[in-house]
Amino acid sequence: MAQTLLKVSGLQVAYGGIQAVKGVDFEVREGELVSLIGSNGAGKTTTMKAITGTLPLAGGSIEYLGKSIKGQGPWDLVKQGLAMVPEGRGVFARMTITENLQMGAYIRNDKAGIAADIEKVFTIFPRLRERKDQLAGTMSGGEQQMLAMGRALMSRPKLLLLDEPSMGLSPIMVDKIFEVVQNVYAQGVTILLVEQNASRALALADRGYVMESGLISMTGAGKDLLADPKVRAAYLGE
Repeated sequence: MAQTLLKVSGLQVAYGGIQAVKGVDFEVREGELVSLIGSNGAGKTTTMKAITGTLPLAGGSIEYLGKSIKGQGPWDLVKQGLAMVPEGRGVFARMTITENLQMGAYIRNDKAGIAADIEKVFTIFPRLRERKDQLAGTMSGGEQQMLAMGRALMSRPKLLLLDEPSMGLSPIMVDKIFEVVQNVYAQGVTILLVEQNASRALALADRGYVMESGLISMTGAGKDLLADPKVRAAYLGE
């Protein structure tokens, strides 16, 4: 049985007086790709923000590598191998692509290793190599998404959280982003993927969780959820 990297138990998160996440349980084991799907407003991004320490918990617990990470900031978690590509990408607009990637490695001081990893990112994303001296803010949404993923990989994460990586992208770019997610996973990075594109997310996933109105309503193997009539009716329009 693989080690449990992330264990979320009874998670509750509130915005003001509104309970956005109402007691959620799930886990991600080493070597898995786990997808968390659900419609807009289900509480997926709120859950990710709670995991990464950018929103406080109203209840429950979050364990990473067997230890509680409650109260830790994102900078603490990156040092422990937990990195997130946020919804909306969040690239440093007035820095070049190369500088953005260097920022992803800010916790490291192995210059040769950093240079080798930048080269590896350019191999995964040839388009970034072509534009390496371009300011990130002048790139298309899809290119910025590639950069945000590359930047997260520069910290050499044990667990990579991806929050809505395909949102707002053209169909061709969506194909490219999911291809990259699959490649990164194939290289041995454990991934928690939050995604509205349920069919694509479940097709890649070892396991999936369906989130509705702040609660987990279903869980199972990715391929089983993809074939489930209720999931197909609710999320695939069938």
